[in-house]
Amino acid sequence: MSEITELERRITDALARIDAGVDTLGQGGAGESTGDTAALQEALEAEKAANAQLEERVAAIKDKQETLIKDLEKQISDLTATVARQEEDAKTLIALNNELREATEAQQATSGDKDAELVNKTLQTELEALQTARKADLAELETIMTELKPLIGEGA
Repeated sequence: MSEITELERRITDALARIDAGVDTLGQGGAGESTGDTAALQEALEAEKAANAQLEERVAAIKDKQETLIKDLEKQISDLTATVARQEEDAKTLIALNNELREATEAQQATSGDKDAELVNKTLQTELEALQTARKADLAELETIMTELKPLIGEGA
């Protein structure tokens, strides 16, 4: 009988320890679960804030890129118009030089050897006009290249 009493006491003590463990586990487990949930919730909010900041930065970069593209398109349009005007000017200059050459040839044909000095002066004037036109063309070309370098890259 003493054994049965001893066994009952041991079983009662074990059950009491189990109850205490379950209570502790229930309180600690719920506390850990709430703590984990709170930590996860804070991490989620931090990620949402970081995501919002990244979206704002992407939107700002996109706006800047669109503005830059519009500016570049306008510059290209302006340069295209400038090139077209310069081509027209070059065509006009070529036509004038052709007229000058024809006038010089006609003068040479009519004057013969009598006015050799006048013919030389006319030819010299024509040569100077051509040299001036070439210098103007080179200056315009340099201006165009200076404008285009940032658009197409320095290596080009």
